[in-house]
Amino acid sequence: MNPAIEQMLKTYHCQTTDEYVNALREILQQIALLGLWRAKFFEYAAFYGGTALRILYGLDRYSEDLDFSLLMPDAAFSLEPYGVALQREMSSFGFDVSFATRPQRTKSAIKSAFLKANTLQQMLVVQGRPDTIWNLHGGEVLRIKLEIDTDPPGGFDTEFRPVLLPSPFAVRVYSLPDLFAGKMHALLCRKWKNRVKGRDWYDLVWYIAHHPELRLRHLEARMRYSGDWSEDVRLDKTAFMQRLRDTVRSLDISHAREETGHFVKDKQSLSLWSQQFFMDIIEQIKIV
Repeated sequence: MNPAIEQMLKTYHCQTTDEYVNALREILQQIALLGLWRAKFFEYAAFYGGTALRILYGLDRYSEDLDFSLLMPDAAFSLEPYGVALQREMSSFGFDVSFATRPQRTKSAIKSAFLKANTLQQMLVVQGRPDTIWNLHGGEVLRIKLEIDTDPPGGFDTEFRPVLLPSPFAVRVYSLPDLFAGKMHALLCRKWKNRVKGRDWYDLVWYIAHHPELRLRHLEARMRYSGDWSEDVRLDKTAFMQRLRDTVRSLDISHAREETGHFVKDKQSLSLWSQQFFMDIIEQIKIV
């Protein structure tokens, strides 16, 4: 096993098959970011979303996708030219991964691609414990989706954050107040009918505990872009907090817990969740 990969794997203290698979996915995510950096991707785009929080800021839950945003709108942008660089980077660390863009069936600013690998084969690369490998089906596929917004709402700042493993590099990422604004937009404006994405609420708790500053101008830009704020006046703290309180009141707590449990180790922390719990903590959000 590559020494850098061995060093990364040790930090996870894996005991179960799921823990090994989650660790493997994150290791591949970081190698993908390294490959994108080498290919100058971050001259045009910035990282955001749950995986950005996990890798760059220590969010204590697993995240599956790599989400990016162009710095400036470009409808012609494609992820396809980066496929070779990603596969080359994976191969240099001993991983056999395929890359494919996802055909667009509808007109959308979001473009997608997938990295795919045989889970069992990659587990052998990282030398997972035999008892955990035996639990894997030979045809099981590990997928990492890459998505990029080619027409992003404005009003955001970015910065570069260093990553030291598997080799030192730097990632351009949304600033934390803008990351929080993006998460808040997802929490307030997802249109999934009765489905609840509990991870949004888990991340809300994390933000308030660690980085409670939220950039309201970027949230407003996202809400106007999605059609969720069409007023002639600016979105202010009073209107934002009223909408957030209404969202808390309509939250299905049990479904939120159930959806989140697959992505966190400390499931006991979810027992605190209630409408009153969220009503109390959202008062600590700081508007910037």
